[in-house]
Amino acid sequence: MACYEPGERSRLIYAIREYRGRKDEPKGFGWRDFRNLIVRARIQLGGPNVLVRDNLRLHLTTGMREFIEANAEWLTVFHLPAYPPDLNPQEGI
Repeated sequence: MACYEPGERSRLIYAIREYRGRKDEPKGFGWRDFRNLIVRARIQLGGPNVLVRDNLRLHLTTGMREFIEANAEWLTVFHLPAYPPDLNPQEGI
């Protein structure tokens, strides 16, 4: 997660998931891991946070939606469009 504050240096907040090949061990991040990353960013940055995210399937789960609604006092979320043709220079041709 890349974090930016006006007048401050940018920060990178991350978490590592190690996969050992064990049975029923997740290979990648789940929605709870994304939630924990957002909470960690709030702890490190303090104050209200603005999150800009894409339409990754895990970002749109019911658990994430409920987490965002429950923390609306400090978390504002903007979703990127699925396909923005105005950002693609090839579209004008």
